[in-house]
Amino acid sequence: MKVLRTPDSCFANLSDYDFEPNYLMVDDSEGGELRVHYLDEGPKDAAPVLLLHGEPSWSYLYRKVIPILTAAGHRVIAPDLPGFGRSDKPASREDYTYQRHVDWMQSVLDQLDLKDITLFCQDWGGLIGLRLMAAHPDKFARVAAGNTMLPTGDHDPGEGFRKWQKFSQETPLFNVGGAIKSGTTTELSQAVIDAYDAPFPDESYKEGARQFPLLVPTTPNDPASDKNRAAWVELSKWTKPFITLFSDSDPVTNGGDKIMQKLIPGTKGQNHTIITNGGHFLQEDQGEVLGELLVTFINDNPE
Repeated sequence: MKVLRTPDSCFANLSDYDFEPNYLMVDDSEGGELRVHYLDEGPKDAAPVLLLHGEPSWSYLYRKVIPILTAAGHRVIAPDLPGFGRSDKPASREDYTYQRHVDWMQSVLDQLDLKDITLFCQDWGGLIGLRLMAAHPDKFARVAAGNTMLPTGDHDPGEGFRKWQKFSQETPLFNVGGAIKSGTTTELSQAVIDAYDAPFPDESYKEGARQFPLLVPTTPNDPASDKNRAAWVELSKWTKPFITLFSDSDPVTNGGDKIMQKLIPGTKGQNHTIITNGGHFLQEDQGEVLGELLVTFINDNPE
């Protein structure tokens, strides 16, 4: 598997992103090995909060959330999915599969020996993170989901997602910073837009960004559908704390919170919140609010 590695110079002097990079090597059952970048902030002996981003963002999305969590005494782990951020990027679209990303992130959890995890997942962070949680429920203490879902392809993904999928395949120039901008309710500075573009020096680095929309299960016989259905069986048994923190202005995942609240037992009695003035990338629009809600969620649900 050929991989591309974004030069470190692309990440110099990013706006409000002063975190130290960490790296480890991951592999999968298909023999694909690559380098994954992750942030590891806060006290190393504290229980970890795992922040999983989606597409086409990276750990930069969590720069407003992380300081609030670490100030409250939590350790924060925020990986960049392969194909995004400072992680290696497979050069061929065929090397991007749903299962491989689950395997690669499982390797991160295993190598860091994470346990007693609080998961926050958004967008593809949920598609991957909820699979990880369902496979290893003993490693997770609580879950917070924001603007995400675990689709099986048995239901219509909605017009918003179909438009995004169509755009991702047809646009000659995949404008990552522009995609983030269109998914927020606040005005982004050029410096912030540039930071989202930083991992992608040219179009050859964006194969993952283009392929991810096609990997979302949208038909019942999708390659990932059966495994996602199996994960839902486990989610339907999950009695540990599970909270939904969705935003009020996301046409793609709107209503997903109600489905989770209906099907996952651990959602009962939690202070589910619709975060106002937030688009799909609620971490960008309301990062500080999200951080405080996560701190409260953890405090309200001790071991």
